[in-house]
Amino acid sequence: MTVFENSESFSREEIDKRKKAIFDSMGKRTQSAILRKGFDSWDPFEEPKHPVEIRKDKTGNTVSGIVEKFFNDFPEKKGDSAYRKIVEEMSLGVITGDDKIKARYVFSMWYKKVLEESGIEEDWT
Repeated sequence: MTVFENSESFSREEIDKRKKAIFDSMGKRTQSAILRKGFDSWDPFEEPKHPVEIRKDKTGNTVSGIVEKFFNDFPEKKGDSAYRKIVEEMSLGVITGDDKIKARYVFSMWYKKVLEESGIEEDWT
């Protein structure tokens, strides 16, 4: 059992008493879940889980960093929530290597080339 700070100063009986007090203060649904897993194996004093490692792209940017840099380059788009949602989705996809995002990127680059070869200039920014 991982026990709270300074546990050396508490007896086993005191620890069990505190554990029971925590359990008794919980709702019935939570108590039932603990009992299903086993009260003795439940540790209310365990250390909190560490957050998932923050994912970064190959340049060291996080999703929020990529989004922020994008909107610094295109400030007129910053207020559009639908646009922001797509930019966030694309940024996460770039970091995770999502095939949907790769396909969108490849298609966009291909279509830009098709337009250029046809002499059509489109400014989608």
